[in-house]
Amino acid sequence: MSNTFPLSLIAATVFVSMSAVAAPPQGYPSDYQSVIDAATKEGKVVVYSTTDIKAAGPLVKGFEATYPGIKVEYNDMNSTELYNRFISEQASGGTSGDVVWSSSMDTGLKLATDYAQEYKSPELAQLPKWAVWNNKAYGTTYEPVVFIYNKRMIPAGDVPDSHAALAKLLASQTDKFKSKVTTYDIEKSGLGFMLSVQDAKADPNYFKTLADVAKGGLAVQSSTGTMMERVSSGENLIGFNILGSYAEARAKTDPSLGIAYPKDYTLVLSRVSFISQQAQHSDAAKLWLDYVLSEKGQSILANQADIPSLRNDIEGKNDIDGLTKMLGNALKPIPVDESLLEYLQPKKRLDYIKQWRTAAGK
Repeated sequence: MSNTFPLSLIAATVFVSMSAVAAPPQGYPSDYQSVIDAATKEGKVVVYSTTDIKAAGPLVKGFEATYPGIKVEYNDMNSTELYNRFISEQASGGTSGDVVWSSSMDTGLKLATDYAQEYKSPELAQLPKWAVWNNKAYGTTYEPVVFIYNKRMIPAGDVPDSHAALAKLLASQTDKFKSKVTTYDIEKSGLGFMLSVQDAKADPNYFKTLADVAKGGLAVQSSTGTMMERVSSGENLIGFNILGSYAEARAKTDPSLGIAYPKDYTLVLSRVSFISQQAQHSDAAKLWLDYVLSEKGQSILANQADIPSLRNDIEGKNDIDGLTKMLGNALKPIPVDESLLEYLQPKKRLDYIKQWRTAAGK
């Protein structure tokens, strides 16, 4: 029996199949198909992100399955590298990212104020108002900031449940915790700087608490991964201002890593994303942003990447509703608004770093 089919029939079959897969999501505007068609002609979207590719991989895979004519060129870098690279490329007029997706909310918003194009996502109604700035910058996640500790070396009864309890624990066992406490180096990590500033806004006694925590010496790092590795190995015993999403993902396979959610206040980070004014693949960038914000994309983040969703309609506990049931009023989402920019003024930033280093003994 012959397996030969007319080329026209094959082409028609492929076209129908592609059209069926790449139809507008339910509830989207009727003209959204034109965005999909234009994006398919563009063929790819370039994403500059601080979310590591291991965590973002399921999201990329889901997007490319939904829009099979569009490839994701995913660039994973730390927050300071992303900021500097994007600015340099914009200044030179060279090729750059179509979409920025940064965990450093303040520098992410700073880039958005200068370089984002306005885009009203069809997902807007499903997002918290605090997560959207001028229809340009969008919060995309809901990630508590936690303590981590070595479960083999810190008894369950000693695990701190507040920032004050952390300081008290370290002060009461100075020999045990000498040079065994880790956090971000706020001068090298944009994320670390932003979280420290938000701590100072949430806690009027922040610098005193930091000084108490640092009495035995701090081991500062520029990445979450390094801090988790050091705590897990026992090189450090406890870490603070750690992204809970990364910690929860690692703890699933690392029996040494414990996680504590502070009950006095728990900062909640939301990764900021925007589409560049100079995006070479502008329509594909719109599809990517909408997919990240959609129920499908947020479900992948929450249930496959262990990054909590900022929506409240995601199956499982890893969304706003689930975390609110666990932590209630302790949750302090960091809003995507101009307040993030205050400490990016050069003098204010430098003065803050000096104050932090004095308290931290650095």
